[in-house]
Amino acid sequence: MMSIDNDSEFKLALNNLSRIERRLVAARFAENVLALSNDPRLKAAINATKQIELGDKELDAAHQSAKAARVDSFTRCGSECDWSNQSGHFVAEAVLACVKPQEPGHNQAWDVAMHARMARTCEGIANGKGTDNPESGAQYRILTEFLKALGN
Repeated sequence: MMSIDNDSEFKLALNNLSRIERRLVAARFAENVLALSNDPRLKAAINATKQIELGDKELDAAHQSAKAARVDSFTRCGSECDWSNQSGHFVAEAVLACVKPQEPGHNQAWDVAMHARMARTCEGIANGKGTDNPESGAQYRILTEFLKALGN
């Protein structure tokens, strides 16, 4: 297996995963930026999402918890943009995308990846590092390792 090093390969590989595999790798993407939020509900939702045999009841509970965390994070952003709070909001969006009921033809792992990248961008701005961030490369490595573990 070749390593993934651009978004075209990344998206193609995500599209070739099963629904459960997309959820599992999406959880890894969100977990990679989880430290940018201090909301314990998000960690609990990610932990639930990483279960292979996730039932509808557990998924719904994780969804409701992540949704509440997202709403709370949005209200902390306020009218004056605090980039650290904005980063936490995108982490909540990433986690929420992990636990949303999946729609046919829609790739939740891609959504999670984009929210995670936004979280990392906001963190860079908050820390005065600008908008360049290594999250894309980290996601390529996460997906490559995930595919290798699957034997692909």
